[in-house]
Amino acid sequence: MGYKTIAKQLGEKVTTVGAIIRKWKKHKRTVNLPRPGAPCKISPRGVAMIMRTVRNQPRTTREDLVNDLKAAGTIVTKKTIGNTLRREGLKSCSARKVPLLKKAHIHARLKFANEHLNDSEDNWVKVLWSDETKMELFGINSTRCVWRRRNAAYDPKNTIPTVKHGGGNIMLWGCFSAKGTGQLHRIKGTMDGAMYRQILGENLLPSARALKMGRGWVFQHDNDPKHTAKATKEWLKKKHIKVLEWPSQSPDVNPIENLWRELKVRVAKRQPRNLNDLEKICKEEWDKIPPEMCANLVANYKKRLTSVIANKGFATKY
Repeated sequence: MGYKTIAKQLGEKVTTVGAIIRKWKKHKRTVNLPRPGAPCKISPRGVAMIMRTVRNQPRTTREDLVNDLKAAGTIVTKKTIGNTLRREGLKSCSARKVPLLKKAHIHARLKFANEHLNDSEDNWVKVLWSDETKMELFGINSTRCVWRRRNAAYDPKNTIPTVKHGGGNIMLWGCFSAKGTGQLHRIKGTMDGAMYRQILGENLLPSARALKMGRGWVFQHDNDPKHTAKATKEWLKKKHIKVLEWPSQSPDVNPIENLWRELKVRVAKRQPRNLNDLEKICKEEWDKIPPEMCANLVANYKKRLTSVIANKGFATKY
């Protein structure tokens, strides 16, 4: 007989009949099998509800899930919720901070990635990448780890002094190509269009010559208003500098971000004492970055574009 016919004759649910028959086919018995430990407090249907909620709203807290199950008639603790999520392959992580991407940004990023996906490595070798960054006096130091005993947390050797606002900072402009790093310039005061053009005049062309970029090289900078100002565009055109069209809000597509991270790690190890010392150490460490690292970032550039396309234009890891 079929499940429905049996269930109707016995007055049982169809699912109950199916479960008993499947148990007989697999174990040749119909009684409950012995099982280790206590039974799960959350039913399979409850687990499915939890997973559906977390999938739709990853920021849902364990307390929210406890309340949802309580409303459905199941009372559990937050620890039980956490164990269930981990058993399903999830873990609690800090949300990554990424630039705010609007539809126009996503469309521009996808367009850039698709247009340049099949460009040869030789094309990227001709690009001179640039960007600005902020270097704090006590920046990455705040994340350093120490080896200590249990009661020695506040031993001066095991602590890192902190000051408000990072102890001050400096702004830097830099550039690099597959052949190595270019000049690094400290930006003093608030940068406007005129100052930016002055920085380019004093650093961009000398960097291109020092890196032996040759003819036909391309300059990359983002869409900051100072970069896209009419006067800046005219200055670049007058100097016969070709500019790479760039999608806004795309630091993950610019390989110089990886060099900034490398620079900050190197500077933190030297523990600068003041802002002048910070500037001096930054320039020294920038010049020490090996050309092989720069060449590797450019050689693997296609992976960045592939990641953007795979993530449908949204932010990617870099």
